[in-house]
Amino acid sequence: MVFICCIISGRQMQGAVAPRGSGKHSGALKRKRWGGLRRQWELLGLFEIDQHHEFYSLTCMMKEGLFSSIQTTIDRASTVSDFRAEDTQIHKGFTWETFAGPVFANLRGSLGVTEQEYQQSLCSDKCYLQFISNSKSKADFFLTNDKRFFLKTQNEREIRFLLDNLKNYVAHLQKYPHSLLVKLLGMFCSPLQKYFIVMQSVFYPDDRISARYDIKGCEVSRWTDPSPDGCQIIVVLKDLNFEGQYITLGRRQRYWLLRQMEIDTEFLRSLNVLDYSLLLAHQPLQHDERDGQGGEAHRLAAGETEGLSDSEVQNRRLLLNLKNALHVIDGPEQRYFIGIIDIFTVYSLKKRLEYWWKRLRHPGRTFSTVSPQIYCTRLCQWVLEHTK
Repeated sequence: MVFICCIISGRQMQGAVAPRGSGKHSGALKRKRWGGLRRQWELLGLFEIDQHHEFYSLTCMMKEGLFSSIQTTIDRASTVSDFRAEDTQIHKGFTWETFAGPVFANLRGSLGVTEQEYQQSLCSDKCYLQFISNSKSKADFFLTNDKRFFLKTQNEREIRFLLDNLKNYVAHLQKYPHSLLVKLLGMFCSPLQKYFIVMQSVFYPDDRISARYDIKGCEVSRWTDPSPDGCQIIVVLKDLNFEGQYITLGRRQRYWLLRQMEIDTEFLRSLNVLDYSLLLAHQPLQHDERDGQGGEAHRLAAGETEGLSDSEVQNRRLLLNLKNALHVIDGPEQRYFIGIIDIFTVYSLKKRLEYWWKRLRHPGRTFSTVSPQIYCTRLCQWVLEHTK
C-alpha cells in the first residue's frame, strides 16, 4: 500500500473531550502552535480538508458516536465478554452501532490503554489525518491527530468475519500478549452504513521513522517508486524496495521475532486467511538509546524466565519503555516497528480462481494469492532471509 497524507479538520463535537485552556494568552499560544503545525504539514505535502470536504460531516458524526460509545463503557464498567453484543445509539440525524463493546474495552485495558486516553485521542476537537491509499480494497483510512490510532473502513463481510473469529483472536492475544498481530480496539457502524475498525498504529511514535515498508513475501506488484529527492510526502515501500537490506537484531531479539512470526502466521493459517502484510519501519537509535540492555529501556532480562511456561517464556521479550512497545524492537543501531495487518481476506473460491489466473499470467514468479499454508510459510521465510 502506498499512502499519501491529507488532513481532515475536526469540528469540536458537543460533549467531546477538548484541550483545556482559557484567556487571551492561552488562545494566542494555541494559534501560534496551530500555525506552526500547519506549516509542518505543508512541508510534508499535507493539506487541510475544511467543512466543504466530502468527509467533514462524516468525521464529525464519527467523533460524536465514538465519544458516546466509549463513555458507555466508562459508565458501565462492564466485565462481560459478550462477543456478539451489538449496542445501538440514536444521535441527532444518525444511528450508531458498537460491536462487542465490552470485549474490546477489556482488550484495551489489557494493552494498557485507558478508556479516558482512548476517548481523548479519538474524540478530541483536533483534526483527523486521512491517508489516501492505492489499496485494492478502496478503504478509507483515518489517523487520530496524535497518530496513535488508525480508523479504517471495512465491508460488512469483513466485519462479520472478525466477529465470527473475535473469540479466537482475543484468546491468541491473551496467550501471546506480545503478538505481532495488529491490535484491534473497536468495531463500529457509522452513518451511511460505513463499517470501520479502530486499531493501534504500528508506526507509533513516528517522529524519526526514516523508511516504511509493506511486505508480503512475493515479487509481482511489489515495487513502489520512492519519493523524489527533496519530496517529503510519506510513501510506504514494498518487498522489492527492501532487497539488499536486513533487519539487524541481537541474537535473542532475532530468535524472538522469527518464533513469533511462526506463531502468528500459523494462527492466521488456521483462520484460512491470506494476503496480510508485515508492516516494517525503522529509525536510527540515538546515542542514549544504544546498548541499553541493562537500563530502563530494556527491563526484562533472560534470567527472569525461571519457572515460567513455554508460552510465557516466549513472551518475555525485551520490551521498550514506550507507549507502543508491543510493536517495537531494538537492534544494535536501529529501532524497528513491526506488525501484521489486513487479516480479513479469506481463501475463498474467488481467491482460488484468482490463484490459477495469476499462475498463468506470471509463470515462474511469486504473487500474493496463494493458499494460506504457502502464504504463511513464505512470509516467515522472507523474515528469516532478511534478518541477521
